[in-house]
Amino acid sequence: MKKLILLFTLLLVGITSCKEEGPKKPKHFIEKNKMVDMMYDLSILEAAKAQNIVYQNNFPTAKNFLKKKYNVDSLTFAENTKYYASDLKEYKKMYETVKARIDEDIKKNNGGKPIAPNNDAGVVR
Repeated sequence: MKKLILLFTLLLVGITSCKEEGPKKPKHFIEKNKMVDMMYDLSILEAAKAQNIVYQNNFPTAKNFLKKKYNVDSLTFAENTKYYASDLKEYKKMYETVKARIDEDIKKNNGGKPIAPNNDAGVVR
């Protein structure tokens, strides 16, 4: 009888724990277009920092940048990132939009020509 009760309890716990509920919509929700803009700006900021290692102290931190430009604190950004990332297909589309904007900027700043892919990236010779 004890085994039957244990089996029933485990089965009940297993069934109820399999609910897939994504994170709730954040209290301070950021609209998708604004979130994509923020992701784009942070990508540009991080790329600039990576290119100018000596001058990294001159660049704002991501936290300060978000606060100053978008009036959004880092916790709100993190909660919204978690919310959007719970739908991987949609989150991937958001990053593809960011990549397309970066590629468009590169092309515009490169005389209308896209930059040729570097197949040797990351290869030490």
